[in-house]
Amino acid sequence: MTSNLPEVIVDAADEQRFREFVAARSPALMRLGFLLAGGDQHAAEDLVQSALAKLAAKWRRVAAPEAYVRQTMYRQQVSWWRTSARRGEVIRADLPETAGRDLNHQSELRMVLRAALARLTARQRAVVVLRYFEDLPEQEVARTLGCSVGTVRSTAHRSLARLREIAPELARELEVAR
Repeated sequence: MTSNLPEVIVDAADEQRFREFVAARSPALMRLGFLLAGGDQHAAEDLVQSALAKLAAKWRRVAAPEAYVRQTMYRQQVSWWRTSARRGEVIRADLPETAGRDLNHQSELRMVLRAALARLTARQRAVVVLRYFEDLPEQEVARTLGCSVGTVRSTAHRSLARLREIAPELARELEVAR
């Protein structure tokens, strides 16, 4: 965030602390945004930038900036998929062909996982990312997404089953998530 900061950050020390936070945490926030956006780099950048702009506007009042930004990103993504569901948009990505994949097993798994996550619904993807990548407890996921713990459990169960169906090569890794 190199453009003019909101007027709420009034002194040079606050501005410097904000810039240091952005510089230090942007890579991790981009990874989270990338996962939440289903592998769409531009959507991930928009998600992170929007969340950081909201943080800048409240910088002096926020006690835990990392938690604030992550919560904002989750809520923005949930809001986006609720809006897109009303519009009837369906975003899908096809799995890459196996012949062109990298021979490195970890790289291959990451590519397959990214493609498989992109084929989940936005709600399923959000539950999987929050529950298994962010390692949040079910209660925290439910609070973040504004749904019940039972909804989180059933969505996680269906999401993992769908991932096993979409990408059987992930089956062994998904067993750990059970």
